[in-house]
Amino acid sequence: MKSTFESWFDESVSNGRGRRSLAIAIVPLVMLVLVLPVGVAAADTTVAAVPPGIMDPMSIPKWMNQVSGPPPVYVPTPIYENGQLVSWDYRVEMTQLDQQVLPAPLPKTHVWGYSGYVKDGVTSEYLGLIANSPGPSFESVKGIPVNVEWVNNIQTPHMFAVDPTLHWANPNGMEMPMEDFPPYPPGYEEAQSPVPLVTHLHGAEVQSTSDGGPDAWFTWDGKQGMSYNTYRSTTPNAAVYHYPNSQPATTLWYHDHALGLTRTNVMSGLAGFYLLRDPADTIAPLLPAGKYEVPLAIQDRTFKTDGSFFFDSVGINPDMHPYWTPEFFGNTIMVNGLVWPNMDVDQGQYRFRLLDGSNARFYTLSFSNGMPFSVIGTDGGYLRSAAKLTKLTVAPGERYDILVDFSGLAPGTKVVLVNSAKSPYPSGTPSNGASTGKIIQFTVTGNSGFVAKSLPLYLNPTLTAGFPSLSVADAKRTLVLTEVMGMGGPLEILLNGQKWHAPISETPVLGSIEDWIIVNPTMDTHPIHLHLTQFQLVSRQKLDTVKYYADWVALNGEPPFHHETPQELAVAQYLKGKPKMAEPQEMGWKDTVQMNPGEMTIIRVKFAPIDGSASYPFDATIGPGYVWHCHILDHEDNEMMRPYIVVAATARET
Repeated sequence: MKSTFESWFDESVSNGRGRRSLAIAIVPLVMLVLVLPVGVAAADTTVAAVPPGIMDPMSIPKWMNQVSGPPPVYVPTPIYENGQLVSWDYRVEMTQLDQQVLPAPLPKTHVWGYSGYVKDGVTSEYLGLIANSPGPSFESVKGIPVNVEWVNNIQTPHMFAVDPTLHWANPNGMEMPMEDFPPYPPGYEEAQSPVPLVTHLHGAEVQSTSDGGPDAWFTWDGKQGMSYNTYRSTTPNAAVYHYPNSQPATTLWYHDHALGLTRTNVMSGLAGFYLLRDPADTIAPLLPAGKYEVPLAIQDRTFKTDGSFFFDSVGINPDMHPYWTPEFFGNTIMVNGLVWPNMDVDQGQYRFRLLDGSNARFYTLSFSNGMPFSVIGTDGGYLRSAAKLTKLTVAPGERYDILVDFSGLAPGTKVVLVNSAKSPYPSGTPSNGASTGKIIQFTVTGNSGFVAKSLPLYLNPTLTAGFPSLSVADAKRTLVLTEVMGMGGPLEILLNGQKWHAPISETPVLGSIEDWIIVNPTMDTHPIHLHLTQFQLVSRQKLDTVKYYADWVALNGEPPFHHETPQELAVAQYLKGKPKMAEPQEMGWKDTVQMNPGEMTIIRVKFAPIDGSASYPFDATIGPGYVWHCHILDHEDNEMMRPYIVVAATARET
């Protein structure tokens, strides 16, 4: 017996409105019959009929919620030794709360968030113990290490369906079910509790023992993953992570990263900003600060009529993965935990630190009045030079630091930040101009604000020599993004045809520079993220993906590869046209980059500090190692993630 939502879902698919298959651009001939019938573009749920029990996004008032400024900031405990400050220590709990995400008087939403002692982000007024989603921000300083005790206090079952047919944390050690999958709810009660959590500081140069990797999870009742580590002794439901803060000033963010559960845990609310500042930064004094510097986390959500979050629980291949779908797209937009908010802005310049914190949605951002803005930074810090744009596409996991000047606008002027990206990106359904095409409204006050200052031509001292600034790579590796197809679409999405548990094949040498040449024959742009490192985008170039993939399969066989590493296939004879260099807004240090369909993307990766220091202030060769993955979280949770380890040069020689 199908639920009401399942019946609606089936009808939507039959009408061409349902999830697309993510059909790979080239597939073995024997699979064409399976792929072609479902190769329709996925619907943005804003243009489909609203199913029973789901809140109509058009019924939600816009611009009623108010973003009043930067989020609250955690208050550290300073630790001294022999009169010298050695670290800032924090205790942060993952907890649950009811939060006014929708505009009042609509119902509150049950969310998971982060709790800690905080102060006001502008006045520094102490606010006490506060829980929120997204979590409060960290304000850290280069050269002052931070220790965070992350405590899992989620004692209730998962908010959404846990699919135990994926490779996941599995705290109860349950056997993988093979058939007779129950609908959700109730799903598999043994999989729903306890909840494994682990916090990853995205973009940080950090030892792998404090990286918050997928297998480092822990539960409220003390179960722990195979790679669990803690910097110092703590309770079994917690881990202490050490962040050296040795890299250049930038916008980082923290979020949950538990194996096979990242999509659901982040959807529940577990994310927040981590801002790293440098007292020696010569650009910062020229930029808006205080109330004029505001981090903006953009996320999409769908709500049930009772105000709770909705998340897909009907798989596209339900006979294999009963609850997993390849991409989630919400029908509303949330900024800093508020649906379609307004922000009053003074007549002056603002610094907005943008984060795409969505599971799968890309955003192509512009202002409704067409006004330009300047991009001054991205994932790893300042760009080489400021880039003046009127449109910017941001992928899940990416951050962009932008300057927006409202000084020329009359009091009372209303400007909307709009989104024109398709979902899935780049060839899916256009955003709905009445819902997912709108992000946040800015209303100009009559107050004078920050007066824009002239910036130097070069913003980043590590990039003044040109871009890419890194020397020729010490090594190159060619990797392929692939999909394994089922009757309804992809069964899993892979990096280089390998599953998560296949033997480690990426073993860069500490201190080396590598070119990663990544071929994308799928239909999606994949935001590929590497832990530990920042890298530089060298180029993108079209290639004959049909022939390349066919020859790659002829060389290696059909993926997935469980125990063998596929042979590399050189790309030279398949290339088309000329390489396209990084866009001006990409000419900086990146940890997440958009890799487009039908293209080869080359990134130059430095397995050493990006500020030019001789070595990391930690040993990157010890511990469980790092991961690289697609930051579409639904992809990441179903095999589009691989471990890698950094090895010492002496170990490689041995």
